[in-house]
Amino acid sequence: MLGKHFSRFRAANPQRIHFAAHSHHPWPDVTHDAHTAYWADSNALADAKWEKVFREVVPKAQAHIARMARLSDPRQVAFAPNTHEFVTRLYSCLPDKKTLRVLTTGSEFHSFRRQTRRLQEDGRVVAEEIPTAPWDTFVERFVAAEKRGGWDMVWLSHVFYDSAFVAADLEAICDAAPADALVCIDGYHALCALPIDLARVHERAFYLGGGYKYAMAGEGAGYLAIPPGCDLRPADTGWFASFDTLSTGPGEAVAYAPHAMRFWGATFDPCGVYRFNASMDMLVTERVDAAAIHRHSTTLQKHFLDGLLRLGLKSLAPGHLVPPAGVPRGNFLAFDVDDAPGIFQRLKDQRVVIDRRDRRLRFGFGVYHEASDVDRLLEAVARALMP
Repeated sequence: MLGKHFSRFRAANPQRIHFAAHSHHPWPDVTHDAHTAYWADSNALADAKWEKVFREVVPKAQAHIARMARLSDPRQVAFAPNTHEFVTRLYSCLPDKKTLRVLTTGSEFHSFRRQTRRLQEDGRVVAEEIPTAPWDTFVERFVAAEKRGGWDMVWLSHVFYDSAFVAADLEAICDAAPADALVCIDGYHALCALPIDLARVHERAFYLGGGYKYAMAGEGAGYLAIPPGCDLRPADTGWFASFDTLSTGPGEAVAYAPHAMRFWGATFDPCGVYRFNASMDMLVTERVDAAAIHRHSTTLQKHFLDGLLRLGLKSLAPGHLVPPAGVPRGNFLAFDVDDAPGIFQRLKDQRVVIDRRDRRLRFGFGVYHEASDVDRLLEAVARALMP
């Protein structure tokens, strides 16, 4: 689809069979120039580079996210080195003198799950995790739990990292949340993977993700879209959260900038945001949107599954696919298998790059792939797993 834009990645290791678009997405060639541009700005502008970062680089990145997610105001987007920083910052908006009640799922990524379970150990949080399976009743079961009330935070993924299952009815989920609860949606596996339309929920929910996966920007470009008019004052706060007031000196109360700046942290390396802009500009120039990317990935997934059927491999048979075929999914395939570590190693020995999450093997399909790449993958799978 866009394979010609990844020539540096391919040339760096021609023998590699990379199908981990959902994990470490390769960087397109344009990010090399973006990386260099940040170096040049840092040397030419020194401390004055921050003026360019906040007046040009960040607004451009905010506009890209607002366009792709259908947000009403780009200024509602904050950036951070990673999404975990936003996890802790959102928690810090809640009262610290009470035990917090959190409704979430059993399939959240480590950034949220680990932090939440650690807070549970200290008695600061009581969390209920709703299983994602059975898939066809997930939204119904999650909404029913929300309606029991009493939640301080509601947290779930748009596309779940351990299965690619899509929580399709975000509007119903947002509507069912208690009025005083923070509603947070992890969109890391959604942005640039499938169409996102937050027009009906962005006034209620926080939506976060980053550039490491499908946005092709690597580290350092975590983002958080906050609801318009949000006036929360995170206790976990850095000096960028009042960047525009630095020259006036401190007041009696800690000041917060308007819009999403109130959720910024402190000094960070903005190189990831430079790369993010370069990747998004590439998509705009090529007239490729998230719908086209998802169609391309879905076509390649079917090509791979059809090939596996022809091979007749028991270890990667259709019955191991989670969720099963026909259930809405993102841009990777997850197989639940008994000998996941052994299969993963045998594939690795054939230079196949995927990843493993416990019993699940994940194969990701991205814009840098063509059908011929999938054929090459199938040949390697056959060498690794055929008896």
